[in-house]
Amino acid sequence: MSDTEYLTATMTVDRTSEQVFEAITNVRGWWSENLIGHSAALHDEFVFTDDSEYAGETVRAKKGLRFARFQITEFVPGRRVVWHVVDSDNTGLDDRDEWTDTNVIFDITTDAQGTTLHFMHEGLTAAESACFEACSRAWTFFITKSLPQLLTTGAGQPIVSYRR
Repeated sequence: MSDTEYLTATMTVDRTSEQVFEAITNVRGWWSENLIGHSAALHDEFVFTDDSEYAGETVRAKKGLRFARFQITEFVPGRRVVWHVVDSDNTGLDDRDEWTDTNVIFDITTDAQGTTLHFMHEGLTAAESACFEACSRAWTFFITKSLPQLLTTGAGQPIVSYRR
């Protein structure tokens, strides 16, 4: 990957494009159980946090994505979902809102090998994004491990819900 390319990940699974699309919209099933809001229709908005043990954990540790607020701006069943980052705060970075105005894109294609998800976090580059390495590791895990596991076993590996 060159320094000017956006953060990407790809996975292929033996499921239909409709099943992959449905799994993507089940964000609590593969990314984080701590979402606030809805993530399954055009114009839905939801908030993500890195908190896993208790609410406010990330802000106290001053490390990680305190929050990111997303709006679904494209929603084409079986083919494409786009989340626009409306607002964000990454407590461990000088540019705390570097996710703001970026897009998280899920493009789905199908061929003889199965259904492939092409993921891109448009706006995060190795050359310009302080969180690129950490974000790349995290997105790669969730896209290539947790999401396919949700599709094949019914249970992904999301960030677990903090104790309430």
